[in-house]
Amino acid sequence: MKDILIGIDAGTSVIKSIAFSLDGKQLAVSSVANHYQILDGGAAEQDLEQTWLSTLETLKGLVAQIGDLSERLAAVAITGQGDGTWLIDKDGRSVCPAWLWLDSRAGNLVEQYSQSENDQRRYELTGTGFNACQQGAQLLLMKQHHAQLLDKATTAFHCKDWLYFQLTGIRATDPSEGCFTYGNFQNREYSDEVISLLGLEKEQSLLPPMVDGASESHGLTSSAATLTGLLEGTPIVLAYVDVVCTALGAGLYNPSEDTGCTIVGSTGVHIGLARSPGDVNLNSKRTGYTMAMPIPGCYASLQSNMSSTLNIDWLIDMITDVVGEYSAGVTREDLLARLDDWMNQAAPANILYQPYISEAGERGPFIDSNARAGFIGLSAKHRLPDLIRSVVEGLAFASKDCYLAMGELPTQVCLTGGAARSDVLRSIFGSVLGATIKTSDRKEAGAAGAAMMAAVNLGCYDTMDACVNVWVSPYLGEPEPFDPSLHSIYEEAFSNYVSARSAIAPIWKSMADHADGEHA
Repeated sequence: MKDILIGIDAGTSVIKSIAFSLDGKQLAVSSVANHYQILDGGAAEQDLEQTWLSTLETLKGLVAQIGDLSERLAAVAITGQGDGTWLIDKDGRSVCPAWLWLDSRAGNLVEQYSQSENDQRRYELTGTGFNACQQGAQLLLMKQHHAQLLDKATTAFHCKDWLYFQLTGIRATDPSEGCFTYGNFQNREYSDEVISLLGLEKEQSLLPPMVDGASESHGLTSSAATLTGLLEGTPIVLAYVDVVCTALGAGLYNPSEDTGCTIVGSTGVHIGLARSPGDVNLNSKRTGYTMAMPIPGCYASLQSNMSSTLNIDWLIDMITDVVGEYSAGVTREDLLARLDDWMNQAAPANILYQPYISEAGERGPFIDSNARAGFIGLSAKHRLPDLIRSVVEGLAFASKDCYLAMGELPTQVCLTGGAARSDVLRSIFGSVLGATIKTSDRKEAGAAGAAMMAAVNLGCYDTMDACVNVWVSPYLGEPEPFDPSLHSIYEEAFSNYVSARSAIAPIWKSMADHADGEHA
């Protein structure tokens, strides 16, 4: 009996393959670390071959855990990290290391393009702001400074597309990434006009056809079957980009009510549901993403701040370094376990923190590759709990900043990501947003969302609505109301947060120019 689905979620740092029953129960997990390099000049790169080998390892790990997996497997669905550029040649070999979404080399080019007349029309068609992490910007930079790479290349993939190619031999991308990068979001197809506005007419041949995993699939090749231990011909589904799949698995799409979804991960992703193209709100600053959902007529309106829990990681790493100097045996995990206690010791909105810790700057709800993190309002009375709480408050302010750019604030938000397990973090986010918070008990929402697409594709469910009722709704916790008194404190603090990040932008630019001068 074919009663198992596999969802692959190929993240920047970890690749996971998850086995699910047809009714959404998680059966087994296999994960492998995925490594990348941060190089001089803003480069962030990942090895294509190693990413494929690591994915293979996760699949073989599931085969080892479930002895009759190959016979029971109904389909494999693949999602993965978005944006970036994964170039291959005519023989299917990598041309160079993948340029990741973390790569900021195209920052100056994006800033120049965003001031041109072409950007407004491009934004209207794609529904998506132009930023350095996107493949369009990276191809433009390659065209100007690394033409030899494009001369060798025949296809420009994203991460999940590369893995789909390895499993099926098919060169393809999906409607979510294809359209927000080069397409018209309303008809879910490539747009010759967008490609022309970007000046990539010659490079258009690199773009693979779009395959919609909501209804299409291809079989596992003989060679991939040998490598994975799965059966040749097993249906392989190219799912939508990871944020869409994660939002789907975490509860963004609800047949009966509208809600927002925030992914508190390395990156902060804030998503609203548009039930028709006309419901998509395009903002005056031309930021954010509009991504097709694997549901007819529906779109994810998305704003993403570059760094979310990366800010917490940075602070914990700093504490770990100091503690390690004086106290043996205290681990990073010990410190993470104390976060809620520390935050409860601090008063709200005591310090303002700007959570732009990524060297790539910021992309939502404003685009500035020079943006950097900072504390505002420090005094001698402040201690570690104040710093920790202010960092988490900064993440919540960034979330509100992003939701406002998409329109009205949601009255209910589904939180997902490891950090959402923190009671204090959920309270802070709810009180900043003025929203009821729900969290999902499902730990692997991205892989689940991909597997849900396969379940509907195969006809296990007639519609995504029916699938959501079984795969998502039972895993959502009870709603947690926000604290009205805390909300009023955060209202004033948020106003200061927005004013501060607007006022300091010229200083970010000056500091970046100084750093460039030193490295010249």
